[in-house]
Amino acid sequence: MANTNQKYNTRILKGGALLDDMRMLVRSWEEVEGADAGAEAHRLLGKKTLARSRDTLVRAFTPRFIHGDPPNAWRIVRLLEERGAEPEVLIPVYYWITARSDNLLYEFVTEELIHVARSGDGSVRIDETTAWISRHIGDAGQEWSPTVTLKVGRGILAALRDFGILEGGSKKRVAPVHLPLDSFCYIAFWLARLGFSGASLVNHTDWRLFLMSPQIVERLMLEAHQQRLLDFNSAGRIYRVDFPKDDPGEYADVLFG
Repeated sequence: MANTNQKYNTRILKGGALLDDMRMLVRSWEEVEGADAGAEAHRLLGKKTLARSRDTLVRAFTPRFIHGDPPNAWRIVRLLEERGAEPEVLIPVYYWITARSDNLLYEFVTEELIHVARSGDGSVRIDETTAWISRHIGDAGQEWSPTVTLKVGRGILAALRDFGILEGGSKKRVAPVHLPLDSFCYIAFWLARLGFSGASLVNHTDWRLFLMSPQIVERLMLEAHQQRLLDFNSAGRIYRVDFPKDDPGEYADVLFG
């Protein structure tokens, strides 16, 4: 039996972002949830086999959108799906949820890729990625075969390409990342609900998932304040961030009508 207490997992090698599948399951979760969830997922996803549909449900959707951090995160993006948010607004929120559910993906972006982005070159090579993975899992006392490590590396890079953080085919590089203001505000709202406020919100490491520095975050906060999407005040390194609505659905209405 697998050790569920291990810090890193290999789930991302099964398909990367799987955006279309995740969106379909988010929009239909009440119908899928239950004893025959696998069969219902198979009907919705239209995979060639029931086993592939179950795999998508168990290895991707459930860890990310049911048992991830925050738990039941499908509700977070469901509010946007119901309001017809555009894909360019939706995708960053799906990415944020996915990265928070996968330690290796999260740390690769926030500890490694952000420095690549700032280096000026921006090229991301699979051999360097697998070397980074090997060091990280080794430091955590885990060991994967070279084949598994390579597949996980490819899965991470493919997911980041699908989420718009990377671009290119066989030769990938850091993309010009643009986080829409509505997406930024919505993620900030949920970070506030998770207990972060003031400086801890502005300086949260989650913003590094979008390759942003605290200075860029502060600039986006000011822009959102000017558009009355939130209330942002700062004095030196002291920050206060408030939102016009406390209820998630009502705040989604503020952003997406």
